[in-house]
Amino acid sequence: MKLVLMTQPTFFVEEDKILTSLFEEGLDNLHLYKPGSEPVYSERLLTLLPDSYYSKITVHDNFYLKEEFKLHGIHIDNETTPAPKNYRGHISRACTHLDLLKEAKKNADYVLLKYIFDSQTEPNQKSSFTIDELNEASRRGLIDRHVYALGGMNLDNVKMAKDLGFGGIVISGDLWNRFNIHQELDYQALIDHFSKLRKAIG
Repeated sequence: MKLVLMTQPTFFVEEDKILTSLFEEGLDNLHLYKPGSEPVYSERLLTLLPDSYYSKITVHDNFYLKEEFKLHGIHIDNETTPAPKNYRGHISRACTHLDLLKEAKKNADYVLLKYIFDSQTEPNQKSSFTIDELNEASRRGLIDRHVYALGGMNLDNVKMAKDLGFGGIVISGDLWNRFNIHQELDYQALIDHFSKLRKAIG
């Protein structure tokens, strides 16, 4: 089972240090998610990271960064938008409907199925699926190793995601909520929690 980390949507002072520490702890899939930001800030963050980790980063916007920094791949935030013309490389996609999952998987290396549980970063974003719907999707083979669970993922529901057959989980709020980007400098609690998540997914 894979463990994917989604960055905070905003940039902050300690970010490069935290991400470097997480890579050192074994993070192998980082999604660089900075919606609406100027590309120069993503460039700056990438230049502050050791280039040995570039091959583990997927970018959500400014797809030219993929080639410029030799990143792992690009992420398209829906099921159907075609990849950029002449693009060659890894693609992940987001999917919000089980009935679109089969098609989304055909056009991606893996798919992030969104809103599995109530979001920990967006209080108003509730789960889109019942457990019965997820069990049925698993039984039909829609959920498999190419589908990663996104939305409210934490230590308490890793086992459920495993049992449903997800190939990975995407962590965001469960990790970032342990560090105040505006007030704190000590991020050891965040690193320790990441280590627990790594052990939990096996």
